[in-house]
This record gives sequence, C-alpha cells and structure tokens, in this order.
Amino acid sequence: MSFSSDVKEELRTKIDSARHCQIAEFAAMMAFGGQVCFKNEKNKDLKSAYILFATENETVAETFKELAMRAFGVPESGVRRLGEEKKGGAVWLVIEDEQSVRHILMALKWESGNEQDIIKRVFAHPLIIQKECCKRAFIRGAFLAAGSISDPNKFYHYEIVCDESDDAAQLQSMLLFFNLDAKVIARKKNFVVYIKEGSHITDCLNVMGAFVSQMNLYNVMILKGMRNDVNRKVNCETANLNKTIEAAVKQIRDIEYIRDTVGLDYLKPSLREVAALRLENTDMNLKDIGALLSPPVGKSGVNHRLRKISEIAQALRG
Repeated sequence: MSFSSDVKEELRTKIDSARHCQIAEFAAMMAFGGQVCFKNEKNKDLKSAYILFATENETVAETFKELAMRAFGVPESGVRRLGEEKKGGAVWLVIEDEQSVRHILMALKWESGNEQDIIKRVFAHPLIIQKECCKRAFIRGAFLAAGSISDPNKFYHYEIVCDESDDAAQLQSMLLFFNLDAKVIARKKNFVVYIKEGSHITDCLNVMGAFVSQMNLYNVMILKGMRNDVNRKVNCETANLNKTIEAAVKQIRDIEYIRDTVGLDYLKPSLREVAALRLENTDMNLKDIGALLSPPVGKSGVNHRLRKISEIAQALRG
C-alpha cells in the first residue's frame, strides 16, 4: 500500500468518542465528498432529499458509514451502497431515510428546520469547529475524503484538494491554527491546500491522530538525513582530494619545467630541497614532505616554498 493508504487505514481507527468531534469529521467528509441530491428536482424540499457520498477508497467509505451510524444513529441498512451503474471505480454510498437526512443536515447546519428552505452547502459552519478537538477532527475528515501524502522516500508533500477558493482558505486557516505552514495553489479547476516541509507534515499527522504514521515518517526523515550527511561528507572529501591532486600535478609540472630548462641548481638550496622531495614523492602530502626537510618545516612553510617555485616557473615561461 502507499503511504497515503497507510495513513488513512490508521485514521480509520481514530474516530473520536465525543459526538461533537464525530459531527465535525463527518461534516468534512460531506464537504469534500458528499452532496445533497433530490428525487424531485422541480420541488427541492427535504422530503425528496437524499445524501450521496463518493470515494475511491474502501477505508474512507467504511469511515463515512461508521460516522453516520455513531453520530446520527443511522442504522447500518440506512447507508446503502449503490450498484455498478456508477462509473469511475468509485464507491458510492447513499442515505435516503427522510428522518436521518433531516437529522444530519440540521446537525451540519446545512438546513434551518424550515420545510421550504433551500438547502445551501456550507463548507464548515463556525459552530461545528469551535473547539480545538473539532478542528482536528475536521482536518482528519478532510484528509480522508480528499487528501494525499507522497511517498516520503521520494519527497515530502501533503495536500487536500478543494473545489472552491473559500473552502481552501478556511481549511488553510485551520491548519495555520496548529502552526502548520499550509499554502494554497490553484490547480486546473481546483484549489489545493498543501504542506511541503517534512517536519510540518509530521506535525500534521500528529494533529490528525496518525501517530504510527508520524513515527514512520520521522524514521524516513532520519535515514534520509543521515544519507545526506554521508553524501555531503563524501562529496566534500572528494572535492578536497581532487584539489590536492590538481595542486600536486601543477607543482610537479612546474618543477619539471625548471629542471628541463635551467636545471634545479637554478633554485635556492631551500627551494631545491623541496623540489627534489616533491619529485621523489608525488603522492605525499605537504605535512609529510615538511617532516623530511632538514630542519623540518610545517605544512604552511612547504606550501610557501612550492608557491615560490611556481612563480619562478611562470617567470621562465615568459
């Protein structure tokens, strides 16, 4: 299974015992995957209304059904699965009982109780998400219905797809309430609320209650961090080694040029001694070369003499 599927499977077991949180989570699932339909399109009243919910994830469908049963007392037989007439590989659930539909819509603040009122969709009514625990439940429901997380071994990306810009702004404000760095971007006809920072995604998993997935993501981040540190050190050491080799090759070429044109006797004794040792020990570092001199000289002293030799070679080249 994908990391997203693992997270949703874990969230399946995290339904709150408090009814107000159950309503908040159900409200999010309705906002992202549900709709109110009417058997009689000409007369849109509560008597002809029914609730339709669609998802491509079996776990999400089971969560929706369980929330309807626990929060609103809908009997198990009252959440019916539609037949194969619906296409696209989605799972379609329908709630048709008039009393259950009325109960749900009034709890979600989608209907005022007036039989003649036209039902208007409200993304998240302020009364439903007053408490911090209800905000957590709403974010969890939103992720279940329309969210995904990329494979953390590849890159870090958490997102929830919204239909309207107002919906995205409201969801973003909920995530910002928990100090999560959520941003919004327009994508085709939708608006996507997303988080890119790995540490903020782990915090978001904590907010939703996916603690096992949070620890799994932490482990991936630690391993990737260790790998990156090793790669940086290897690259740094390789770069330093390449610089050392390039410097040694240049030093030897300069010394050979002096030897082949005017002879090493052209150099002062102190420079001539370093030049001879450099030719004899092409792979030796400057510190070890300095230890062979009489008297011994430090690394900076050897480097200074080799620089002088290079200047002389450059002058001879004209």
